[in-house]
Amino acid sequence: MNQTLLLCLLLGGLLTAAVVTAVWMWEVAGDAPIGIVGFLAMAAGVIASLALGIGLMRLVYRSEREDDE
Repeated sequence: MNQTLLLCLLLGGLLTAAVVTAVWMWEVAGDAPIGIVGFLAMAAGVIASLALGIGLMRLVYRSEREDDE
C-alpha cells in the first residue's frame, strides 16, 4: 500500500473520529447555559489563537523573504 494513501486514510479516520465525538458531546451537553465568564474565555481563546497564527505566519513570510532558516 502506498504510504501517502495510508497517511490519508489515517488522517481521514482521525478527522471522522473527532467530528463524531464533537457531535456526540454537543448532543450530550444539550442546552447548557454559558455565562459571561464562558463567553470571555471563548473570546480570549479566539483572540489568542488568531494572534498566534498571525504571528507565526508573519515569521514564515519574513524568513522566506530574508532567506533565513
